[in-house]
Amino acid sequence: MKLYYSPGACSLSPHIALHEAGLAFEPVLASTKSHKLQDGTDYYGINPLGYVPLLELDDGTLLREGPAIVQYIADQAPTKNLAPANGTLQRYRLQEWLTFIGTEVHKTFSPLFRADTPEEYKAICRDKLVSRLTWVNGQLDGKQYLMGDHFSVADGYLFTVTNWAKPTNVDIGGLANLVAYRERVSARPAVQTAMKAEGLLK
Repeated sequence: MKLYYSPGACSLSPHIALHEAGLAFEPVLASTKSHKLQDGTDYYGINPLGYVPLLELDDGTLLREGPAIVQYIADQAPTKNLAPANGTLQRYRLQEWLTFIGTEVHKTFSPLFRADTPEEYKAICRDKLVSRLTWVNGQLDGKQYLMGDHFSVADGYLFTVTNWAKPTNVDIGGLANLVAYRERVSARPAVQTAMKAEGLLK
């Protein structure tokens, strides 16, 4: 498999999942600025949408969208318990988390990275993010991870997007459960490996 990624982008989530699952893959750097691969290939020729992540399966099939990709990865390594079994209520709980993180957190961060976003709108986004993450902080009360005591692919996704809080001036320092949770996730060997591979850790 090949994972097309850009350092620190949302593609860190499947990058973490692949290491957690122990699956063999080739990471392929796809710049979200130049939209070129390191060999000069036009990334739009591979993914017309131009963004990451993109997972290329062994047979050449392309799988887009982070929440779909991480569930696929989890299902390739069922003994790792990265996702509950398909058809169970807990699987729908996982999908509930992945959807919430994607639509309420990930997409609310996005305008904060754009130079042309008006400052007034950035303030609205920051307020919404603090509100949503305050709710998450409450959900983490008494839990190690989002789904309970076991790490899931939703945790890799939440960790990835909350990494963006500091560079976008979203203050989550007062959310004690979330801060402690992020430290737990950060300490996982697979997370450390993925972050080092993307140049995010020395």
